[in-house]
Amino acid sequence: MKFDLHVHTRFSKDSDADIDEIILYAKKNGLDGFAVCDHDITEGGPFSVQRAAELGSDLVIIPGVEITTSEGHLLVLGIKESIEPGLSPGETIQRARAQDAVVILPHPFKITSHGIGYVAGLDVDAVEVLNSRCLTDGPNNKARAAATSLGLAQVGGSDCHVPEMVGMSYTEIDVQERSSDAVLDAIRQGKVKPGGSKTPKVFVIRQMMANAQKRITKILKLG
Repeated sequence: MKFDLHVHTRFSKDSDADIDEIILYAKKNGLDGFAVCDHDITEGGPFSVQRAAELGSDLVIIPGVEITTSEGHLLVLGIKESIEPGLSPGETIQRARAQDAVVILPHPFKITSHGIGYVAGLDVDAVEVLNSRCLTDGPNNKARAAATSLGLAQVGGSDCHVPEMVGMSYTEIDVQERSSDAVLDAIRQGKVKPGGSKTPKVFVIRQMMANAQKRITKILKLG
């Protein structure tokens, strides 16, 4: 099955992506499911699961979160309770493990997106080696080389902030059962393979400009 393991919805501070549209484009773009990984907030996952059911969608949606640790970002999938941001990567992973959640290291060498900057020594289930929002191949290539040398599972995710780009990069998961638990187990077992391509630069730049405008507006209001 094909899953996008890194999707942002309107619950993320840097995304206005409508959840109904994400569900629509996920199906249109050939996905079997996706993981909601909003920044430091968990509400988007359960809400997306609810909307998919209301819309009669057969997509498997995994509640998750992209947590800001003291050194960079981590993806936690199958999360049940919020984990506070700002903890060390080790403490964040420990709290995720207490929930039996899956931990993925996203874009570790993409410094502009708060990549942690290293792979060795982290108790993660997989490394994101194909992040579609990387403007160059360098960060993805470095992540792939590090994961390969350490024998860690490799996954892909679009890191999309607009609905149309969901599934640009993805993870092929060797699983037969259409359930969140089965997908998470398959990731733990390393039954994964990254695929897809990079998001067209125009979408990435457009979103960066929109976020810059939001920050400027906020500063002006505070002033």
